[in-house]
This record gives sequence, C-alpha cells and structure tokens, in this order.
Amino acid sequence: MGLDQHGKVMAEYIWIGGSGIDMRCKTRTLDKKPKSVEDLPIWNFDGSSTGQAPGEDSEVLLKPSRIFKDPFTGGDNILVMCECMYPNGKPVDTNNRAEANKIMEAAKAHKPWFGIEQEYTMFRGGRPLGWPKNGFPPPQGPYYCSVGADVNVGRQIVEAHYRACLYASVTISGINAEVMPGQWEYQIGPCEGISSGDELWMSRYLLKRVAEMYDVVISFDPKPIIGDWNGAGCHTNYSTQAMREEGGIKVILEAIKKLEAKHEEHIAVYGKDNHLRLTGKHETASMHKFSYGVANRGASIRIPRTTDIDKKGYFEDRRPAANMDPYIVTAKLVQTTILDQ
Repeated sequence: MGLDQHGKVMAEYIWIGGSGIDMRCKTRTLDKKPKSVEDLPIWNFDGSSTGQAPGEDSEVLLKPSRIFKDPFTGGDNILVMCECMYPNGKPVDTNNRAEANKIMEAAKAHKPWFGIEQEYTMFRGGRPLGWPKNGFPPPQGPYYCSVGADVNVGRQIVEAHYRACLYASVTISGINAEVMPGQWEYQIGPCEGISSGDELWMSRYLLKRVAEMYDVVISFDPKPIIGDWNGAGCHTNYSTQAMREEGGIKVILEAIKKLEAKHEEHIAVYGKDNHLRLTGKHETASMHKFSYGVANRGASIRIPRTTDIDKKGYFEDRRPAANMDPYIVTAKLVQTTILDQ
C-alpha cells in the first residue's frame, strides 16, 4: 500500500444500494486531486445488480456530493459520497438526500444541528461477536461502557473505526460499549443540515470496511437478538438556533408538541422492523404512545437535564432505529418543527 502512485489519485465512489441500508462502492483513477466535489466526474453503475434499475435500462448515474480523505489507502486518495440519479436527472427511489437537501436549504436560516448516536452489533459466524457458540452469555449489566476481556468484545474494531473517522474528517464525537455484549455505539456530530446525513452514511461505510479486516459483519438491525436483550437505535439529538439561545426551552417544548401531533408519520419512516425494538422495555418508549420527559430514557423524546437547567439547548429523539436513513430522519425533524405550520 506504500507504493508510488505516480501522481494518480484513487477515488472510491460510494452509494446507498437498493435496500436503502446496504452500501456499494467502486474505484476509479483520477489524473490529479480534485479541488472540490464539482471537479469530480459523474460516473455510472449497473443498477440491475443493486436492485435500483431494470436489466433493459440498467444504467444509474453516480453524482458526487461529498469528498472525504481515504484512511485505507492514504495520500491524496479520496472517498466520494454519491447520490444515485436516473439518466433523466431524477433521483432514484433510494436517493433520499435530494429531497432532504431541499428541506435543509429551506430551513438554513434556523441552523439546525444534529448529533446522531449510531448503535450497531458485531457478528461473526451468525452469532454476536464474543457470544458462546451454543446458548447465551450472562445477562446484561456488566457490558455497558465495560473494561476487561470477560465483558468487553470488539474494542480493536471500534478504536480502528474511530481513528478512520478522524482521519477522514468525519465529525465523530465519541464511542462506548453498549448494554448487549457485542453491541457498541458511536456518535456523529454536531453537524449542521445535510452534512449530518453525509457524515453518518460515511461513518457506516468506514465501519463496514474496518470490520472486513476482522472478518466481522456489522448489523444495524434494531432487534438483532430477540428476547431480554437491548435493541439498537439511532438516537437523534436536535436543536435549532432559537433552541440554543436564551429562553430556548419554550421553542423546544413547542417543537415537541409538533412532533407529538405527527408521531405516527415519524414512526413510519424511522427504520425497518422498529416495532420489535420500541416495546416500552429495554430503555425504549412504546411506538404506540408518544411521551417526553427530562432525563427519561424510557420516553419518545428525552430532554437532557442540562437543557432543563439552562432553559435552552437541545432534545433527543429516541425513536429512530439503528437502520434508519439519516437523510429521512433529519429532514423529517426539520420539516415538522420548522417548515410545517
């Protein structure tokens, strides 16, 4: 990997596949490092092989939207987050960035910030990493934020991913082991507007690439193990400029009331199989009843203790599943709390 590239640049084009959660990529050679995303050529791929186009009209275009440094090949090589477009210029069905970007532009003056907590589970051989081949590990309790080989599983992967994100200039703000063994969380943000979705998707790509090196599969399933085990969410912390200013708690409460009125609309787009997770148990609220409270992790919306004390800040939407599309969720929060009247 240290061989001279003779001035050439490798550009890894990355996109979201036909399922809406799988990721695809392929690499091309550039003659020089691009100065901006506008310098990158539009490329294409066989959409019939990704579930995004029929075989008789299979060409789908890759429109570059964001550049990141490549931590795997280094140097001037880059990772390119792309939107999928049909040749007629319309976004494909799984391209939720296009509509999200319109919403973010319309609400740009409000400066919406997001901090997203991505939970995930590591698997090897069809079982969560570190679990016995037969049966189950001891009950939950000692694994959360754990230290020690008897309770902590996968730290090397997690820390390699952390460094990869930092190298790529992804706004990763922290990591921690989660409640179920083999399950972890990292946080992306604060990011403003459309950059939140861009950076979360790129962080997922980096995680999957790092895990490849360890023969580990990353799952974003909201309930990877049925039973008395925590599910996996993608809690979304959100604020606008008005919420962050003095007296912002009033704006926060108004926004929460708007979210309550459209609870079912949000639940419908907050991730596949989320009903298996949002049961009212394992630090979740029931998907059938909207609730909010200060420091309450069993509520739909949690108001942090610091926000309650300072009377300004942000709130946490705990409803999104680990497999949610951040373009959809962030845009939905902005649409409901800012743009809808």
